[in-house]
Amino acid sequence: MIDRRLKVRHLQAFVEIARQKSLKRAAEILNLTQPAISKTLKELEEIAGVTLLERSRGGVVMTLEGDVFLRYATSSLTAIDQAMTSISAIRKGERGRVAVGALPSVAARMLPQAVQLFTRLAPNATPQVEDGPHGFLVDRLRAGKLDLVIGRLGKPDTMKGISFTQLYAEDVVVVCAPGHPLAEAGALTDIGDYPVIYPPKDAAIRPLVDRMMIADGMGDFPRRIESVSAAFGRGFTLGGDALWIISTGVVAGDIAAGRLIALPIKTGLTAGPIGVMARAEDDLTPLAQMFRQAAIRAVEDLALS
Repeated sequence: MIDRRLKVRHLQAFVEIARQKSLKRAAEILNLTQPAISKTLKELEEIAGVTLLERSRGGVVMTLEGDVFLRYATSSLTAIDQAMTSISAIRKGERGRVAVGALPSVAARMLPQAVQLFTRLAPNATPQVEDGPHGFLVDRLRAGKLDLVIGRLGKPDTMKGISFTQLYAEDVVVVCAPGHPLAEAGALTDIGDYPVIYPPKDAAIRPLVDRMMIADGMGDFPRRIESVSAAFGRGFTLGGDALWIISTGVVAGDIAAGRLIALPIKTGLTAGPIGVMARAEDDLTPLAQMFRQAAIRAVEDLALS
């Protein structure tokens, strides 16, 4: 529980002293007297119950406890600044554009609600939305063509320089058209004689699906078609006897409406985190911050978390 004596001024003074490595320089930057900033630091250390900085003639040196506290104090001030910036943007009716990329499962399931919430927060702004595979979207994020990407956590080598805030977890599902002979199948071994739409190698869900197949002792499907295209998968599955292995979010609406049937196959091994991705070195614009918050709220409203 946060001690009620702790104030923002304590964090500001401590972080600035740590940056300047000097009480005198920190006091000048914060427009305080040196006795005042010394008193503020002393109050903080009394609240924390530990020494955060060691004073010397050469300046100040961070203690181990100070190093730990600095990390969270800096994050807290950043969060407060972002919150105030976002509130100001809402009050002023921020104009502009926020570009958001989403995996097809996100675009079909959660993103519409997030966009509706965002347009309430920023009615004068324009959300620009596109969907696509993980690698394509992350490349566009790195290039600055997207402000945010909402999708699955990728392999470590695809996530370098990218921050990830988890929203919820999602698994895959195996679906077929109503009336399919395997509509009551309970095991993957029952589907090998039919066309199977399988995620391609660059798809975020591919390693998870491969792991599920190995766990179930399944080899390669002889009639495999590789795609994560929602339009193709839906059309091909509805038009024949194909089975489609795809993220649940892509077909959640079709299953609810009875257009597709989910086979009663255990796919828990494919569960993976869905979250908001941003360039790790960038401060988010006020509109991007608002969209991220809208996404978090959308997940709560849809009970996906």
